[in-house]
Amino acid sequence: MALPKSEYLSDVWKDGLFKDKVVFCTGGAGTICSAQVRALVHLGANACIVGRNVEKSEKMALNIATARAGAKVIGVGATDVRSFESLKAAVDRCVKELGGIDFVIAGAAGNFLASINQLSPNAFKSVMDIDVLGSFNTAKATLPYLQQSAARHTVDPKSLQPSPRGTGGRIIFVSATMHYTGVPFQTHVTVAKAGVDALSNNIALEFGPLGVTSNVISPGPIANTEGVERLLPSHAKEESRRAQPLGRYGTIRDIADATVYLFSDAGSYVAGHVLVVDGASWRMPSASIGANMKYPDMLLSGEAVANVKGQKKAKL
Repeated sequence: MALPKSEYLSDVWKDGLFKDKVVFCTGGAGTICSAQVRALVHLGANACIVGRNVEKSEKMALNIATARAGAKVIGVGATDVRSFESLKAAVDRCVKELGGIDFVIAGAAGNFLASINQLSPNAFKSVMDIDVLGSFNTAKATLPYLQQSAARHTVDPKSLQPSPRGTGGRIIFVSATMHYTGVPFQTHVTVAKAGVDALSNNIALEFGPLGVTSNVISPGPIANTEGVERLLPSHAKEESRRAQPLGRYGTIRDIADATVYLFSDAGSYVAGHVLVVDGASWRMPSASIGANMKYPDMLLSGEAVANVKGQKKAKL
């Protein structure tokens, strides 16, 4: 069933903005990443989304394709971002079937609530492997094609006029804001996302001379997403929402619009940047995920985090 445009894209963007461009997205079947890709497809792009689950990836690809008549969207399942060979195979298929790669969204991630005492070395490694190694593998496998795209869509350094072919050669990493201050029960994520931000910054420096831009989008709490469902106990959702500086959670459209901006001509001189889309939530500790648990009482009690969907128990 097709989503109404108003749920994933603002009316300010021009139809055909990304005509004939190709976007490659890891974690593309997720709520946020699928909205990012759907917005780009609506505006003319074709896409390849990858994930671990074959059925989920293929089903979401078909759904995203309804955003625009004639859109080509490939869903590649059985892809593990922790394996470079697995990811490269998905990239090769994308290039073979869609002709290249102009935009990349590295959105695969893992998360759960756990204190350091609950967190096993294996659980910590798992999040690092998915977020940091997975982001590196995504960049490593796609950068050759992003360089090619950048060369076709370069801004003239003398006239500073945008390419008549539009934009290309851009990558976005989906990160978070927790590592700016630190958040209890999210040690694994704060460390991993700090690494993702650093990776993006270095790509911007090393590949900027080749025309490639690399940026980060850091969402705050986004309504109706697996992240909020997994990380926030149901009894605390209303209190958390009211504690947000803007009095509401973000929407997937907020993140999709930010993505369109960075991939469009409007974002042509934005590189090595972290674009926080969270309504100033991270500046309010009381509005943070997990902040509903009384600190430091919860930690001193030694109790495991309860009433959270998808809770994982670490082996100590």
